[in-house]
Amino acid sequence: MPTTVQRSAQRARILLACAGGLSQEEVARQVGVRRRIVTKWCGRFRKLGLAGLADAGGRGCKPSVSEETRALILTQATRPPKGRTRHSVRSMARRAGVSVGTVHALWQANDIKPHLTRTFKLSNDPQFETKFWDVIGLYLNPPDKALVLCCDEKSQCQALERTQPGLPLGLGHIRTRTHDYIRHGTVTLFAALSYLDGKILSRTAEQHTHKEWLAFLKVIDRETPLGQAIHLIMDNYATHKHPTVKSWLARHPRFHLHFTPTSSSWLNLVERFFRDLTQDVVREGSFGSVRELVGAMETYLAERNLAPKRYVWKKKGAEILAKIAKARAAQAVASQL
Repeated sequence: MPTTVQRSAQRARILLACAGGLSQEEVARQVGVRRRIVTKWCGRFRKLGLAGLADAGGRGCKPSVSEETRALILTQATRPPKGRTRHSVRSMARRAGVSVGTVHALWQANDIKPHLTRTFKLSNDPQFETKFWDVIGLYLNPPDKALVLCCDEKSQCQALERTQPGLPLGLGHIRTRTHDYIRHGTVTLFAALSYLDGKILSRTAEQHTHKEWLAFLKVIDRETPLGQAIHLIMDNYATHKHPTVKSWLARHPRFHLHFTPTSSSWLNLVERFFRDLTQDVVREGSFGSVRELVGAMETYLAERNLAPKRYVWKKKGAEILAKIAKARAAQAVASQL
């Protein structure tokens, strides 16, 4: 059946052909309709003008779902039944006394998706804005002749070995893997992402204490140009603020620390790299030992540093704060319901 746009175009072609001097029979043959259709729309146009080309109202099947039922399906979608966390199309169909297809169509038309959930976390740090602008400032206006390093630890990386080999990806075949695995231990990856060129400094360790963090700081100190200022962006983990670490930093004044607000790891761009590492190496891999996992990560890092990928911060700080304020307002309203 022709769509509304196609019908309007067809009627316009009929009028243009008639205006060009063709007979109604010739117009019907050219457009591909019956002669009575040509007669109808020419008559409507002479009588009503362009308004006569629109379909008359009140046609078609009457809606089979009452307004009360529609309102129930839409409003109760956010109010799950007792003992449930959400409505499904089937439970809502039973409650409203309509078909599953009716519920699905109404939810789809109104962009209601009870089956989807997004995670979020608003920081309660009393110094949120101060820390926020400090970090954003480094991204949007990096200091001259200095390094900006986004640092963090990817702790508890598990060396998991699948109990059976899976089938590879092929035409018409999805890659497979077993659901069970053997645990061979964990390792922590310390990483520092250079904001200006995208290169990664890294170190792996069995444990995750202030001693390993201090050892990583010494790696950064050793592998960066002497005398160059280093700005470290990091979270508020206790190992970063250990007295031994503070003492060492006091003796190395070229290190400048910038802490992200609590519950705001999204401000640290090294987390974006950790996501790539997880997807490309860790999550889909099968490793017979921790050493094998470490080898895979080191190979990935070496290849990446040959052609480093830079993550560029583009979002303006004021836009982010406005979005956070909107989320806090929505949260306040939700807490009163």
